[in-house]
Amino acid sequence: MKLKYIFLFVFLGLANMTMAQQKEITLQDIWSGAFSTSGMDVLHSMNNGQQYTVLDRRSGAVDKYDYKTLQKVETIVKASDLPEIKSFSSYSFSDDESKMILATNVERVFRRSTLGIFYVYDIASKKATKISNNKIQEPTFSPDGKKVAYVYENNIYIKDLMSGAETQITNDGVKNKIINGVTDWVYEEEFGFVRAFQWNAASDHIAFIRFDETDVPEFSMDVYGNKLYPQQHVFKYPKAGEKNALVSLHLHSLKAGKTSEINLGDYKDFYIPRIKWTNDPEVLSVQVINRHQNELDLIMYNAASNQARIVLKETDKAYVDITDNLTFLADNSFIWTSEKDGFNHIYHYKKDGALINQVTKGQWEVTRYYGYDEDADRVLYQSTENGSINRDIYSIKINGKKKKRLSTKEGTNSAKFSADFTYFINTFNSATTPSEYSLHLAKNGKLVKEIKNNASVKAKLANYKMSDKEFFTLTTAKGHELNAWMIKPVDFDASKKYPVFMYQYSGPGSQQVANRWNSANDYWYQMLAQKGMIIVCVDGRGTGFKGADFKKVTYKELGKYEVEDQIDAAIELGKRSYVDKDRIGIWGWSYGGFMSSNCILKGNDVFSMAIAVAPVTSWRFYDSIYTERYMQTPQENASGYDDNSPINYVDRLKGDYLLVHGTGDDNVHVQNTMRMIDALVKANKQFDWLIYPDKNHGIYGGYTRLHLYTKMTNFIENTLLKK
Repeated sequence: MKLKYIFLFVFLGLANMTMAQQKEITLQDIWSGAFSTSGMDVLHSMNNGQQYTVLDRRSGAVDKYDYKTLQKVETIVKASDLPEIKSFSSYSFSDDESKMILATNVERVFRRSTLGIFYVYDIASKKATKISNNKIQEPTFSPDGKKVAYVYENNIYIKDLMSGAETQITNDGVKNKIINGVTDWVYEEEFGFVRAFQWNAASDHIAFIRFDETDVPEFSMDVYGNKLYPQQHVFKYPKAGEKNALVSLHLHSLKAGKTSEINLGDYKDFYIPRIKWTNDPEVLSVQVINRHQNELDLIMYNAASNQARIVLKETDKAYVDITDNLTFLADNSFIWTSEKDGFNHIYHYKKDGALINQVTKGQWEVTRYYGYDEDADRVLYQSTENGSINRDIYSIKINGKKKKRLSTKEGTNSAKFSADFTYFINTFNSATTPSEYSLHLAKNGKLVKEIKNNASVKAKLANYKMSDKEFFTLTTAKGHELNAWMIKPVDFDASKKYPVFMYQYSGPGSQQVANRWNSANDYWYQMLAQKGMIIVCVDGRGTGFKGADFKKVTYKELGKYEVEDQIDAAIELGKRSYVDKDRIGIWGWSYGGFMSSNCILKGNDVFSMAIAVAPVTSWRFYDSIYTERYMQTPQENASGYDDNSPINYVDRLKGDYLLVHGTGDDNVHVQNTMRMIDALVKANKQFDWLIYPDKNHGIYGGYTRLHLYTKMTNFIENTLLKK
């Protein structure tokens, strides 16, 4: 017995020595990028399927590599060899890969849109030619590589690369009024695209969307800067229930030099979320969706006959999601993804819209469609077949047979296939493994060669106090089974009582409980665990990848069931012997800030503190496309908006509440926080708040993130840890 005790003491002593030698994570470590992983930047598969290119930002070059050997074949272009270009941030090839567009002096407009000076680089002559002296948007090669179309000041231009001549094909573009060829703010943010023009395969037609924003209400933000008087940034922003831009579809014929409007049919108050030319240069596909976003029509427009007809109708009792998965095969039959059987799956249709077959089936989700290998008659995709928190790569015959799993490691796998589907580069990571890049054969997933890993990051982290992220299923008293993870202190002692700090986002179709490598927030959670608390994340109802019913239960009631689940989850956690149920906090950003605000109000007897960063405080203040997709309009669903708005429950505040926002947030306007503050003051409720001048929804730049996380850390220490 004595020997056993001696061994135990020695073991504990060694453990304590090891722990003492490990460093604690600091905010400076996190926001200086000390734990950053490296990747493969701007990878493009060459047409031959045997080589790929990568942008090396350090050398300012685009390098070509061989798939089979992974050796560099050549440097295609290097900024230092071009006297007119100091550096470039992105590149794109012409279809025949004889030319490239290089982006320089790029400045951000909104989340996805940019302005920049662009050059066409001729690979054979090694000469770069500036497309325009102006800062332009979305320059795009014609398929024959002889022209470039772009947008400048809301008008579309075409530049002939042989003669250098420019043709302006629209003339009515006016800021905050008419936009041609690029999207308005709300389309960009919620439909996820900027370029709203498309070349056809014959390079003789351009289809484009026109936005008439004339009657859309304007939103203005003061930009404080360093000047004596602030400036105003004014832009069109349709809030829920307000007027949207009037959209119309147009066709420009290069041969005729004329532009005409395409008659899509008798639609009113609608969106055009996608346009795409088919393999037939005369046939354009157009997706039209109603304002409620529960009825989508796929239209085929024939430019030769000037006829449009609906080939596919997609309807849903809640809403239809928009994707980029529409793919046309050689015979113009097409692949489409849909949730119509309750889970997101792949379907194959004839060109007239007749269903050929459902390619994938099962109570799991296709999470990414990679393409169709015509030679092997296979569809390549990513899915949750190995559990909703994991991602794997699969191939399947287009008839739905001979399914094959191509990835082998459990975690998050994503693929970049070569142009001929001979190879794919797999990116793998998990909660325990930073990103690894490896080359595989697409026919069977066999490993060809390891490309790179981030083992050095993992080795570095071995010197720090790191806890495992434990995944589990949390079942609420109401019987809802929810994905969750937990991080405990390294020296966790089950006989002690710990405060709990919960994180969530909770937005429709989102996922925070996933088997993937650390983000910056994960390192922050490790740091907080070092300080003596337990961090928990729970994906409640309304989040994604567990089927349409689970996701769409929140329809017309954003903030009801999600809040119930976070409160119920906290109650369940509070029943655990090692949890101090009187010290449970919650935080979130954006939708997550909306949630954390509601939780401390509606769950005031469960949560003792909350942090809300850039929160929506009433869906009446948010944009039309996102909000109405899930809520319909305020005119139709007033109770759904008001019954779940934290502004209407401020009188319930009992705990500690920190509210943070940037005044330059063009997405979730600071108006949300100002109205929340006003309501709290009127209710005579004490709270903490912090405003970042001119910072957008991401609240970053310089020392901003370090400052913000220092503030939040201090707030947590002074609330959860000192009670």
